[in-house]
Amino acid sequence: MEKITMTTPLVEMDGDEMTRILWGMIKEELILPFVDLKTEYYDLGLQKRDETGDQVTVDAAEATRKYGVAVKCATITPNAARVEEYGLKEMWKSPNGTIRAILDGTVFRAPIIVKGIEPYVKTWKKPITLARHAYGDVYKGSEMVIPGPGKVELVYTAQDGTVSTELVHQFQGAGIVQGMHNLDSSIESFARSCFQYALATHQDLWFAAKDTISKKYDHHFKDLFEEIYEKEYRVSFEEAGLTYFYTLIDDAIARVVKSEGGFIWACKNYDGDVMSDLVATAFGSLAMMTSVLVSPQGYYEYEAAHGTVQRHYYQHRKGQETSTNPMATIFAWTGALRKRGDLDQLSGLVRFADLLEQASVRTIESGRMTKDLALITELSDVTVLNSREFIGEIRKELEALL
Repeated sequence: MEKITMTTPLVEMDGDEMTRILWGMIKEELILPFVDLKTEYYDLGLQKRDETGDQVTVDAAEATRKYGVAVKCATITPNAARVEEYGLKEMWKSPNGTIRAILDGTVFRAPIIVKGIEPYVKTWKKPITLARHAYGDVYKGSEMVIPGPGKVELVYTAQDGTVSTELVHQFQGAGIVQGMHNLDSSIESFARSCFQYALATHQDLWFAAKDTISKKYDHHFKDLFEEIYEKEYRVSFEEAGLTYFYTLIDDAIARVVKSEGGFIWACKNYDGDVMSDLVATAFGSLAMMTSVLVSPQGYYEYEAAHGTVQRHYYQHRKGQETSTNPMATIFAWTGALRKRGDLDQLSGLVRFADLLEQASVRTIESGRMTKDLALITELSDVTVLNSREFIGEIRKELEALL
């Protein structure tokens, strides 16, 4: 068949370890034979980030601002052991964090639903999309160990020199203290990204925090969401037949467990960190979790929600066979190709992305899958495949659909 044409490049961000290996397999078997692929390529592998002083990550994020759509492979965020292993100049920051900061985006994570991999929560019938605010709070917190009795205060000094204080605690003995912050601009971007993504995907939006306890911090999140909704999005939501509401985080958890799914659950940074893993695991596997970074300016960056699969990479380097699940990485590619097709009005590219997802799901539902899924499937007649075999079976399904 004639290859599908593209008019605008995707920003392609290569990554690390086993997901980098899968990245090459997916392109070779599932993309390049069918699409005249146009990408602006950036190598975000750890060695290249070290070689460029992490400038390559900044360049990739800026390219995403230019072209609007990116697809990213999983990358290593180095710790001390990785610095030694790779001989790094320094302990580079998370590429995802750098990209999020430049794009001012919100991360939306949703599970890939297939028959035979059933959620542990039996009421769940549709995907739950977890929207995580990706700035501030404990992730940019300042901490102190308190050695003994004394007073800890919050102190704000205005530009005109005016000082305001708030007592944190009068310590009678040793303890610990933490200060954290957020920005109105970041919270507003978070809210707009959530409202826009809800409209784009036609899903209801829930936002949850704990304003009954945090009467200023969490309440401020609630107020900004409500203000933006009323001024900018209420009419669009009502016209689309969608609902937005705020509720307490503990009430949200109870509602989520009893629900059928099919909505976006927006959470503050830490809540989103924890709940995204909970939702992924409860749906069956973190390897079946998609992730997209969406900015209020309309930039999209697609990737898998999981890491670089380090253990399988070490096996691969020894020449051992691995059965690594590529589904989330495949869906990163399909998400980016579909969005590129939407923006450029290329119906063939959109259709291709849809069919590749169908082919991937059909392969699993027919009983052909990687080892991690074989361990949790409810299907009885299962064939366990290594990574390359699995991708090859998806290609067969895709060619049949095309």
